[in-house]
Amino acid sequence: MSQLDFRIPKLGPATIDSPIKFSKVRGNRIANYVGDDECLIYTIDTSANSPPHKPDETELMEKAGPREKVFFNSSDVHAAVVTCGGLCPGLNDVIRAIVMCLWYRYGVRKISGVRYGYRGLIQSFGYNMLPLTPDVVVDIHRDGGTILGSSRGYGNEASEIADTLQRLGINMLFVIGGDGTQTGALGISQEVNNRGLKIAIVGVPKTIDNDLSFVQVSFGFDTAVAKAVDAIAAAHAEAHGAPNGIGLVKVMGRQSGFIAAETALALNDVNFVLVPEVPFELTGDNGLLTHLETRLKNRGHAVILTAEGAGQNLLQKSGDVDASGNEALSDIGLYLKREINDYFKKKNIEISLKYIDPSYIIRAAPANTTDSVYCERLGSNAVHAAMSGRTEVLIGLMHDEYVHIPIRLAVSRRNCIDPEGALWRDVLDATGQPLIMTN
Repeated sequence: MSQLDFRIPKLGPATIDSPIKFSKVRGNRIANYVGDDECLIYTIDTSANSPPHKPDETELMEKAGPREKVFFNSSDVHAAVVTCGGLCPGLNDVIRAIVMCLWYRYGVRKISGVRYGYRGLIQSFGYNMLPLTPDVVVDIHRDGGTILGSSRGYGNEASEIADTLQRLGINMLFVIGGDGTQTGALGISQEVNNRGLKIAIVGVPKTIDNDLSFVQVSFGFDTAVAKAVDAIAAAHAEAHGAPNGIGLVKVMGRQSGFIAAETALALNDVNFVLVPEVPFELTGDNGLLTHLETRLKNRGHAVILTAEGAGQNLLQKSGDVDASGNEALSDIGLYLKREINDYFKKKNIEISLKYIDPSYIIRAAPANTTDSVYCERLGSNAVHAAMSGRTEVLIGLMHDEYVHIPIRLAVSRRNCIDPEGALWRDVLDATGQPLIMTN
């Protein structure tokens, strides 16, 4: 734990009484402020033989929530909200939550929406800010996507973005995005700090792949799994309805296969799950195709669920990268479709293969009720953090509590499935697939 430091930077001492009139004492049935001394211990795993350990301050995660004292005077605040990267269920919900909390709880009247990701903070693109009020955002949570628009890249243009923040008098920036977006937010924060500007940079973890570290779950993930379940149900019906029917579904998951893993557990109709964290081979006695053939002989149908980043070692790399700097993936779904068809054709075995790719349907869907609740709480806690003067901070859920996470830690490594851990073990139990499919 010595390398993990959960302390959160602050712009300065919070000396202003909060406009929110909560209670400082327990037992009066009035909602309470969160004290700066209220924390969680990140590492809760232990054993009966472990010696007692008293954590130092670097190991403690601050609880999120409204403070009794705030750093910003509400009348001086110009807040901005930006959504970056690919679409994800819940983006509008978070925007709405931030605006409503700023407006009604803190009395902030100047809130700007940044158009099309970080591009909207670079003057040469020429995008105007979208003024945000409760009337503008009141119903947006019913729709998928983001009313602000989104795009990838340009988070590395910290100097130009800081120029814009300074020119517009923005002193509070809410950054909704994943790993690349938050890396950009960290760079922007460092740039404004170097200029001596008091600008709070607060992140909200948006990554449909659920791959941000030190965050129990990212918003939109629950909706993604629910939508992926519909695709699996369709694939299972197609497979069941034909001799030697095969349903093949590809879902999102560049480097982390959480959507695929949890979708398989949610429906229990999947026979093979392929994820980036667990290598597999197609051919040979222990390859996927051999096990698929055995499954068809025994049961007459099969459902295969693959994450988009699975099996990339089997495919030719293009060498291209997207605007976020991510390696362009080859299409594992179309590759598997072709290889499966070729394999059984050579064996003169008739199959009926149906391929479903619901990726963009999932990304553009409105948030379900679970994600909507989560987004509301993430958004309001982001506002509380910013008003208290915290910066370079990500709002997340850990041990079922809302906490402050340093952005530098959240982007320091990627959250992935542990092939030896409980989640993958449960997937193997649910599917009955071999423990490993390599020769």
